[in-house]
Amino acid sequence: MQNRNYFASPAAAARYAAGRPFFHPLAIKKIREVCCQSGRIDRALDVGCGTGQSTLALQEVADEIVGMDSSAEMLSRAAVHPQIRHIEGQAERIPFADRSLGLITVAGAFHWFDQRQFMHEAKRVLRPGGWLVIYNDRFTGRMNRNDDYAKWNREHYLVRYPTPPRNNPFPTCKDASANGFGATRTEHFMHEIQFSLEQLVSYLTTQTNVIAAVMEGMDDYSSAGRWLLNSIRPLFSGATESFIFSCQLEFLKKIN
Repeated sequence: MQNRNYFASPAAAARYAAGRPFFHPLAIKKIREVCCQSGRIDRALDVGCGTGQSTLALQEVADEIVGMDSSAEMLSRAAVHPQIRHIEGQAERIPFADRSLGLITVAGAFHWFDQRQFMHEAKRVLRPGGWLVIYNDRFTGRMNRNDDYAKWNREHYLVRYPTPPRNNPFPTCKDASANGFGATRTEHFMHEIQFSLEQLVSYLTTQTNVIAAVMEGMDDYSSAGRWLLNSIRPLFSGATESFIFSCQLEFLKKIN
């Protein structure tokens, strides 16, 4: 399936940089437990890195880090760090030598890739024993202690802004095995993020649900923001509310 690049525009990149919560250290804790039993990783690549949050978090487990994304606009928003460099590139054509990496991570981007081609490339550039870690932090559409938000999300938000088509969020066992990956392991945890009303609206306008509507000319960011503010405001009883996220990580180890 061919997917549009929802993150190529300056407006989408700016909103993504401003509105996405930095949950990645929670995922890195799991990556350290599974992938770093022999010590730190020398070279790591973060594919589909966006504005670089997932890349920045890798400094906890890796020495040399590269963040790669197909959107120059997203990369222009990434923070500069002496341990990290960012490159523009395609997940299906990774610009690294064979067996040159110890770790590849993909945070919330695998469902946009040509997955079989990416898996082939990941196998090529990883050393034997290297890890491919694919993880997604999914917003459940639920507010803690307020079931009305889930009802609003289901009956209003997803009706006005349906989720655009995408591929599977994780590789199939068949694709993993065909590309020389074994020792698969799944980790899962729930966590909560505090948002003010304005922060939640900012976050929701980074979702492809809203971005797709804007790209297709069905809405614009200003009107989407106003509608979201007015619709959600009655559901807030305090200055901030807690929202529930579900993070799943798939660990695949290259065996040859």
